[in-house]
This record gives sequence, structure tokens and C-alpha cells, in this order.
Amino acid sequence: MSLLLSLYFDVFGVLTILGGIIGYMKAKSRASLVAGGVSGGLLLVAAWLAHSGHAFSGFILGGVVSLALLGRFAPAYRKQHKFFPAGLMALLGLGGIAVAVLGIAR
Repeated sequence: MSLLLSLYFDVFGVLTILGGIIGYMKAKSRASLVAGGVSGGLLLVAAWLAHSGHAFSGFILGGVVSLALLGRFAPAYRKQHKFFPAGLMALLGLGGIAVAVLGIAR
């Protein structure tokens, strides 16, 4: 079960990194590139921790990063009503919080 839950953070991390790259390519936003790389990298670390027997630490880290991304993108989605990227990232952040809670509770 832990492997399946941590897989979410693998996918979320890769999508976050790709989103940062897309943000840089479209808007020349270095902030998007750095933030996407750092937060995506942290999500990949969270998945690795959960895979390698440090599940509690991995799910805590994944939950914190997911909460931060939800806090960043949910207000942007409410303001702009654009699903990409704000709505997608807010939804993925919400999913990450749910996965973290399930992973910690198991």
C-alpha cells in the first residue's frame, strides 16, 4: 500500500518539474523554473523516502509540499478560473495531502 501511495508523489513530482519548465518556456519565468524544480524535487525525495522504508518521513514531506502547492495555486485558480496550471496544481496538491494522510494513518 505504501508503494502505491508513494507512487502518487513520483507522478506529482515529475508533473511539477515539467510545469516549471513549461512556465519558463512560455513566460520566461525563472521563478517558475526554480519553484517547479525545487518543489518537484522535494516530492520525488518524499516518494523515495516512502519507497525506502522511511514512509513516515516521506509522507510528512510530501504532505507539507502538497500543502504549500495547494496554498500557492488554489487562490490563483479562484481568481483566474483557469484549470492549467493553477487548477491542476491545486487539485494535485489536494490529492497529495490526502495521500499523505492515508500514508501516515496506515
